[in-house]
Amino acid sequence: MKLSIPGRASAASVVAAAALLVGGSIAGAAPAPEAVAAAPDLPVANVKAHLSQLQSIATANGGNRAHGRAGYKASLDYVKAKLDAAGFTTTVQQFSSGGRTGYNLIADWPGGDTGRVVMAGSHLDSVTAGPGINDNGSGSAAVLEAALTVARTNYQPTKHLRFAWWGAEELGMVGSRYYVNSLSSTNRSRISGYLNFDMIGSPNPGYFVYDDDPAIEKTFKTYFTGIGVPTEIETEGDGRSDHAPFKNAGIPVGGLFSGADYIKTSAQATKWGGTAGRAFDSCYHSSCDTSSNINDTALNRHADALAYAVWELSAA
Repeated sequence: MKLSIPGRASAASVVAAAALLVGGSIAGAAPAPEAVAAAPDLPVANVKAHLSQLQSIATANGGNRAHGRAGYKASLDYVKAKLDAAGFTTTVQQFSSGGRTGYNLIADWPGGDTGRVVMAGSHLDSVTAGPGINDNGSGSAAVLEAALTVARTNYQPTKHLRFAWWGAEELGMVGSRYYVNSLSSTNRSRISGYLNFDMIGSPNPGYFVYDDDPAIEKTFKTYFTGIGVPTEIETEGDGRSDHAPFKNAGIPVGGLFSGADYIKTSAQATKWGGTAGRAFDSCYHSSCDTSSNINDTALNRHADALAYAVWELSAA
């Protein structure tokens, strides 16, 4: 996220039942409970394995994965190789910012109605101060694992699925803005919804849901209700991550967030656990945002909510 301005298996049936209460989905489509029931668990060990790779990349490249640096390109190459091997059609989009070359990675899963596209994305770059494993290795790794699970299960959604990893978010959503601006008005209209995941493993976590598109918001809330985790509306990162260019272009957006440098209140600590009076992520934009800066429970829950939303929203 850019700098600010001055028990899954047992829960699956509960979530599926709760989905019957959800009215509608993006682009006015009806809910698809059968697809929700099939939404997979994303093993947190797999997500953490991707984070370990991103940490190793940062360590080998000056301690960061920032825009225009070798660590960013190595991160992109790692994600792309996984997707290419899994059968995705990948596209690397090049742009320039601050005198340095940046890259977006777009991955399309073959099939589905290309007139109705569901996108899930995250920014892949870190700040120069550290490896960026929570911000935003966590979102990037979970989106990657969701995409690989699409391939592993040979999921055939009704809508077309597209996944994205953005460059230079930390400089002001440069990569995602470049992508949206490069789309024709027709191609923009084909995107039924964009789901953003920027920091989902914060060590003192909260459970925040974007309130931009009501149907997408409801989808995420349904998942968390099904596993008994209360949520709050996300305000800390509003307009500060890669959903903003999509929203500004009139595309429905939604997403999840586990908190950055805002302070957890006593009420939130009572609700979610953790420590009141401390930041959700005290290593935000710092050198200590390493693989040790991840709450496994938060990462697991958010990754599974990501998969639930992708399956639900692409099914009908």
